[in-house]
Amino acid sequence: MSDTFGKGHHLHLIDGSAYIFRAYHALPPLTRKSDGLPVGAVAGFCNILFRYLNGNKGADAPTHVAVIFDHSSKTFRNDIYPEYKANRPELPEDLRPQFPLTRDATRAFNIACIETEGYEADDIIATLSCRARDAGGRVTIISSDKDLMQLVGDGVGMLDPMKNKLIGPDEVFEKFGVAPNRVVDVQSLAGDSVDNVPGAPGIGIKTAALLIQEYGDLESLLERAGEIKQPKRRESLINNADLIRISKRLVQLDCDTPLEDSFDSMAVNPPEAEELLKFLTEMEFRTLTKRVADSLKVEAPTPPAVVEDKPDLPFDHAKYENVSTADALGKWIDRIYARGYVAVDTETTSLDEMRADLVGISLCVEAGQACYIPLGHKQGGGDLFGSSELSDGQMPMGEALEMLRPMLCDASILKIGQNMKYDAKIFACQGVEVTPIDDTMLMSSALNAGLHNHGMDTLADKYLGHTPIPIKSLLGSGKSQITFDLVPVDEAVKYAAEDADITLRLWQLFKPQLHRKSVTTVYETLERPLVPVLAKMEMTGIQVDRDTLSRMSNTFAQKMGALEAEIQTLAGRSFNVGSPKQLGEILFDEMGLQGGKKGKTGAYATGADVLEDLATEHELPGKVLDWRQLAKLKSTYTDALQDHINPETGRVHTSYSLVGAVTGRLSSTDPNLQNIPVRSEEGRRIREAFVAPKGRVMVSLDYSQIELRILAHIAEIPALKQAFKDGIDIHAMTASEMFGVPVEGMDPMVRRQAKAINFGVIYGISGFGLARNLRIPRGEAQGFIDRYFERFPGIREYMDATTQFAKDNGYVQTLFGRRIHTPEINAKGPAAGFAKRAAINAPIQGTAADIIRRAMVRMPDATRDLDAKMLLQVHDELIFEVAEDAVDPLIKIAREIMEGAALPAVHLSVPITVDAGQGANWAEAH
Repeated sequence: MSDTFGKGHHLHLIDGSAYIFRAYHALPPLTRKSDGLPVGAVAGFCNILFRYLNGNKGADAPTHVAVIFDHSSKTFRNDIYPEYKANRPELPEDLRPQFPLTRDATRAFNIACIETEGYEADDIIATLSCRARDAGGRVTIISSDKDLMQLVGDGVGMLDPMKNKLIGPDEVFEKFGVAPNRVVDVQSLAGDSVDNVPGAPGIGIKTAALLIQEYGDLESLLERAGEIKQPKRRESLINNADLIRISKRLVQLDCDTPLEDSFDSMAVNPPEAEELLKFLTEMEFRTLTKRVADSLKVEAPTPPAVVEDKPDLPFDHAKYENVSTADALGKWIDRIYARGYVAVDTETTSLDEMRADLVGISLCVEAGQACYIPLGHKQGGGDLFGSSELSDGQMPMGEALEMLRPMLCDASILKIGQNMKYDAKIFACQGVEVTPIDDTMLMSSALNAGLHNHGMDTLADKYLGHTPIPIKSLLGSGKSQITFDLVPVDEAVKYAAEDADITLRLWQLFKPQLHRKSVTTVYETLERPLVPVLAKMEMTGIQVDRDTLSRMSNTFAQKMGALEAEIQTLAGRSFNVGSPKQLGEILFDEMGLQGGKKGKTGAYATGADVLEDLATEHELPGKVLDWRQLAKLKSTYTDALQDHINPETGRVHTSYSLVGAVTGRLSSTDPNLQNIPVRSEEGRRIREAFVAPKGRVMVSLDYSQIELRILAHIAEIPALKQAFKDGIDIHAMTASEMFGVPVEGMDPMVRRQAKAINFGVIYGISGFGLARNLRIPRGEAQGFIDRYFERFPGIREYMDATTQFAKDNGYVQTLFGRRIHTPEINAKGPAAGFAKRAAINAPIQGTAADIIRRAMVRMPDATRDLDAKMLLQVHDELIFEVAEDAVDPLIKIAREIMEGAALPAVHLSVPITVDAGQGANWAEAH
């Protein structure tokens, strides 16, 4: 440290991180047009520095200045207390690549830029403040961080740049109730929920200040804690003395941070015009470049030509590179680090990530500039019976993955994908973690739910005006279809690199729109962070007992046989129950039932809707529906699930789609585990096959009537809201209100009718629909619905208001801001009724989906210390596999997370409750 700094010198220490976040949140997203790099925070940061330099030229101007940055999130404090700052949310993905650019900006303005590994910016500021004060100089800390107030006094002051307010000892006393030298003591007691500093439970800033004023300092207070008269304060201090002392070590700034920077290096010097303008021009800050040039009285450089419309750049497949050597891959990795982001895509032999082999990886860092790294292509490409030998001219897979691994898990490099969950799982199977990520499929869903699907072909055509190479042109179809490892490498390069190129261009297009359309929060809190959670659940899978399934298949076959006999007796003759044509002839020609309609083939329609209507008039159609249900359960579950058991894990690994439903509900495929009927005995029995391994327990946590609760809140229905607050059986209450029957001793059939109406109304059910559900005459069902609306008029008002909002705006939205577009809302004919029902239901079902998503995102951190795995999400239910001794703690923690998942974003006016169960299998737990 130089000894030329001393009396008469004035040092400004700028809290760089605070400036970055201030700039990021103050401005809309901005991307560099030449390559789509996010630069909004950098632009704001540069504007702040420019104003700072212009505003500090008077008599009290600093002689020395430095901008201080945090080096990383981990510091020596994490060694003292691992949970320190554990509650901090992850950085927004578009902010990550901007951090190094703000350092470059600081140096371009010719200002000292200081950071030290293992220490926070506050520690560096503390060290420099103490050294400058000891040397006889004066210090102004430019920050609004309350933690820095402990440094105020003896020539050290603060300036809150947000309020342009000077902070001295009086202002510190006003904030903390003590002098600056006792701020640490107060903070040690009060703790800090933001930084996860524990403190003393139940003691806030005011109480802490009173205690320190009375006892003088923290150690004296802790030694004499037994003298305190208030029992809660006394117990809190005595029981948490060790935590309080740890808290002091966390909040006490380190004035001995190892620094090599001299005060001379911080001396104020004007920017070098050439260097500063070069940086601003590279960032493409045209307005600021002109202002700075005018201020420095030099000519502004001519900005480089920029292609204004990136999507219109041609897709030139000949320019895509085949990367087959370590040297070539190394150059691409260098380009990725220079950019701070990369679009990534994988090519594999299967859509089943758990059984797929990795064939190659494609990368793109700039529109039109992409490569493909072939790793597993086999000789005899294009031939179904190709050799198992690898083709020449490919890198060894292990070598390529080891080169890519550091970049793929580097927190400073953003990995961009289209359906990134798939690629992340492929890499995970290779032992490579991919983080952080952005996903263009999820961005499209947040922006355009309800308007179109979010597959790459659709997005490329709609937003880039480009038709991608069809996969069928490479793989073929039918019996002659091959897998991607048999595709010739030169053809694979064009196809795979194009995918990465498309993905990058979509990202450049979608990323800025998230803010413009006010869906950034939806994407950042409900979409993107759920990807790693679902990926882990899917890879864990759930254990399924093959013998149980086999026994059930036999049982279902016997029941189907018995039903067939009953149906044929009712029909008066034998026929094939599985033949729609023969069934139609029985129902309409021979039995003379009304409502038969023939299609183009001349056969009667006998779909579920037809049979449900007829079931209100005759027993036979109902029996056929029961037979079909069993047949579906047998073919879809008890037979097919056996084929889905992974031979290596012994588990079934479903795949969740985040964009499968416009409302935000997750959908499960390959196999679908969300549609196993819960109301039928057979559906419940299928759940018996989903078992916990020996020594473990299956735990289910299920939201209780969450959609009805959301309806009560949104539609402001006092009777329903009060019933939920009082813990009353809502279905029995509805039955009592509508039918005038007492709750005590209520006929279960009456309650069942009320339950069907309660849930049916949410979905905009018609008299036809309710009649089918309850198998009662249509007029009786419509009478139920009419009475329901009379008793709860708020529901009709909600429906009308929501429909009108959809017509006026073209969308509806959930309580968390998720938009569901309603393009058919003004249609005529049958489509209009469906669109109206969908618009009415979407805010309710979507809000419920958002709440469980929020719970799932929070669950891994909350349960990380428990031997528990989250396995499945089935609409309003989460399924866990838990060690026997962790069941009760898991239920307690998971219930708290689920019941509080809406907070702090949304405060519902009804309580959210969660039912918990446990057992050896899913059926017992549910």
